[in-house]
Amino acid sequence: MNALLIVRTLGILLFLFSGALVPPLLISLLYTDGEFLHFATTLFITASTGALLWLPLLRRRERVRTRDGFVIVATLWIAMSLLSSLPFIFGLGMDIADAFFEAASAFTTTGATVITGLDQLPPSILFYRQELQWLGGIGVIVSAIALLPMLGVGGMQLFKAETPGPMKDEKLTPRITHTSRTLWRLYLAMTVACALLYWVAGMSLFDAIAHALTTVSTGGFSTHDASLSYFDSVTIELIAVVFMLLGAISFNIHFLAWRQLRLDHYWRSVEVRVFLLTVVVVTLLVAWVLDATGYAETFSSALRLAVFETASVITSTGYGIDDFSVWPLMLPVLLIFISFMGGCAGSTAGGMKVIRFVVITKQASLEIQQLIHPNLVRPLKLNRRVVPARIVQSIWGFFAVYVGVFAVTMLLMMARGMDQVTAFGAVATCINNLGPGLGEVAANFSGVDDLSKGLLALVMIMGRLEIFTIFVLLTPAFWRK
Repeated sequence: MNALLIVRTLGILLFLFSGALVPPLLISLLYTDGEFLHFATTLFITASTGALLWLPLLRRRERVRTRDGFVIVATLWIAMSLLSSLPFIFGLGMDIADAFFEAASAFTTTGATVITGLDQLPPSILFYRQELQWLGGIGVIVSAIALLPMLGVGGMQLFKAETPGPMKDEKLTPRITHTSRTLWRLYLAMTVACALLYWVAGMSLFDAIAHALTTVSTGGFSTHDASLSYFDSVTIELIAVVFMLLGAISFNIHFLAWRQLRLDHYWRSVEVRVFLLTVVVVTLLVAWVLDATGYAETFSSALRLAVFETASVITSTGYGIDDFSVWPLMLPVLLIFISFMGGCAGSTAGGMKVIRFVVITKQASLEIQQLIHPNLVRPLKLNRRVVPARIVQSIWGFFAVYVGVFAVTMLLMMARGMDQVTAFGAVATCINNLGPGLGEVAANFSGVDDLSKGLLALVMIMGRLEIFTIFVLLTPAFWRK
């Protein structure tokens, strides 16, 4: 492992991230909300830290190996969560635990919050929270890869360590730089389109841009305590549903559809078909229960709630137009369960990803068939391609570790005094990068103790980086030469 290369690369990325503090700084000037000095101080600290790590090693030109990439990614997400918490400490007077939790929730696009009274917060702080989720959605690493080759740092190892999904070797274009730029352009185009539609639908320009940042990123932060129910607009809700679903579909598919101008790429993907079918089935089931139990006055209002909340939860966005934690019968737990599935691999959504559930289901079906026909030899295929055995094994391993982390963290939360429902909801929403939980954390996490907030923030980062990126650093073999 090349320690100097890791330090240099972290310095570059932190220095680049300091540029993200310019927009909220300018907004603070525009609205004269008193936060200019706080953002200027944070920008100076972040840029200085990056420069101190980078400039002494400016002339070094070395290749980033896979092992180095894991260390860089894990360290970067923790370091950025710490540095990006400074405006919350300086501006809102939050303690370190609350500020770190809020920043980690933003970067990982979880959307869980410890802040109340959003409607009274300074505009620059509100925008800053939204911007952090937007950066986290595309991935800080992937965003920076387009610039890294010019600075003498290879990018593919970082891309593989950060990108969600089991098939990380697949690239949209032959060169990783072009891949990153393509992802960025698609992401930006979707964000601009979403903002324009929000604006036309009745949001203010500020709210339209702010909510577009957290819709496409499937982050879920809002500028209002009431989330999207503040606007009470079916049109705005439908726009949000469309872009939440687009954000949760693989950007590989978006790229192919855009390049070839063919929408059939979406239907040809088994993962997208299963994802959309799941959304439809769960939506109809939820609407039926809400209507049958009398929770909603009419079926149309039940369908409105079901469409929005189902899309919001399965994409791990976390927007709300109603508190699903108080819905009747099994609905609250059902929605938390679908957050474990999440969106498609290569998207901004959280969860374990649909593709893994598809592979597990197909593998289970093959095992049953082989019990009936012991001599049957049939490879597992996905989109008419044979899935390598190593990928199937890695998916089962990921599933086991994911469930194990969830169980252990839930037990720790209960040991800290949480009741079973609250512990289940808190850990599920953090590891799946969802946002709203159940029980006492249905609305926010302000009542959680500091130690638990720190642990849950780390669980968010583990969920965002898909567990193994962090776990590999804990194995003795990783550190052996």
